[in-house]
Amino acid sequence: MTARDLPVIAGVDGSAHSWEALDWAVGEAVRRGLPLLVVHVRPQARRVEQEGVRSSEELLAQAVLRASRAAPGLPTSTLAPLDFPSAALTSLSRDASTVVVGSRGLGGFRSLMIGSNSLATASMARCPVVVVHTGRTDESEVERADAFPDVVVGVAADDSGGEVLDFAFEAAASRPGARLRFVHGWTMFSSMLSGGPVFDSGAAADAADRALAELTAGRCETYPGVEVVREPVRGSASRTLVTASATAALTVVGRRRGGESLGLGLSPVALTTVTHALGPVAVVPT
Repeated sequence: MTARDLPVIAGVDGSAHSWEALDWAVGEAVRRGLPLLVVHVRPQARRVEQEGVRSSEELLAQAVLRASRAAPGLPTSTLAPLDFPSAALTSLSRDASTVVVGSRGLGGFRSLMIGSNSLATASMARCPVVVVHTGRTDESEVERADAFPDVVVGVAADDSGGEVLDFAFEAAASRPGARLRFVHGWTMFSSMLSGGPVFDSGAAADAADRALAELTAGRCETYPGVEVVREPVRGSASRTLVTASATAALTVVGRRRGGESLGLGLSPVALTTVTHALGPVAVVPT
């Protein structure tokens, strides 16, 4: 199996958030021409409970029916491992193109913006993980309309993480009419740290824009059909990305490899974005 054949994995547990994740995963699989693997991780506490097995089978059957109604003909398979959810999804991510999870599951507190399993999976998976937020604070609210086709990617002006850029360009290319918005929050302090202007805010803004232009130049030639918009914004990087996520089909952030065994893969900016975003967020290992 080549990288182009690796499935899109959707983690489901029967919660409203996991059904939203499934719907998003179905759309992603169709856009990229990939198979779909629906995974329901059975809790270890149900090791000897036949009822738990039946419940899992019923849940997966419901998921397959939902996927087939949305995308008839989409190759779909299921899996029900017995494990901790984040551990199982992290293991399966070695042979996946993308793992898609809801922002919260059945076991989460309603006041939390993101569940521990979703956060752990995003921190440790070996492939990109999409955490699906709908921008809702309550399950009874109207679902966020998919009215924004653009893809937002957050990068540091001196970032060389090619995996993040590749994923973002491919995501934009797979969405007709989508622009790719490169959002970079800068401050005079970050300009100083990167060796740029320290006292001239206008010069610092120009330096940030030039750095973004250099960062995107090569891939603009590879993806000539993708319109690129550079948005250097003075202010907190995390706040800038969270704000931008409200008008994006997908927000993309990077995650440094290393520290995964301790769940420390997410930077403060990535963590804030994943936790508070108002739309789906893709976390890409670099």
